[in-house]
Amino acid sequence: MATVNVYLTFNGNTEEAFNFYKSVFGGEFSYIGRFKDMPADENCPPPSEAEANRIMHVSLPISKETILMASDSTSFSGDVTFGNNFSVSINTDSKEEADKLFNGLSAGGNIIMPMEKTFWGAYFGMFTDKFGVNWMVNFDEMPK
Repeated sequence: MATVNVYLTFNGNTEEAFNFYKSVFGGEFSYIGRFKDMPADENCPPPSEAEANRIMHVSLPISKETILMASDSTSFSGDVTFGNNFSVSINTDSKEEADKLFNGLSAGGNIIMPMEKTFWGAYFGMFTDKFGVNWMVNFDEMPK
């Protein structure tokens, strides 16, 4: 069965926000990575020097079922407007479930990143549905 979590996006202050959240919730980040750590390819140019240290992804487990996640915006993605700076993140149990949910929920919407294998070992895609809600679908092909 899929799990659903909220994914936040910030305009360059993700690390500050997540250090604050960690001080309130406790625990440790299960992952924190920066844009400079991401391999560049034809679809994703290397980050500018000003954006290299921005957060590409951070995860803070809140409970067994809940993980608070986030990233910073970049010039490539554009700044966010507060109110549209979050996505619903779905983690699935199979690639087939990921495709089914992605295809069903994205119908009539705008696909931002089609489902594809990623450098971090997941099968992942993003879209905005026909109602304006941002979604991320993830299947960890290499479980942690």
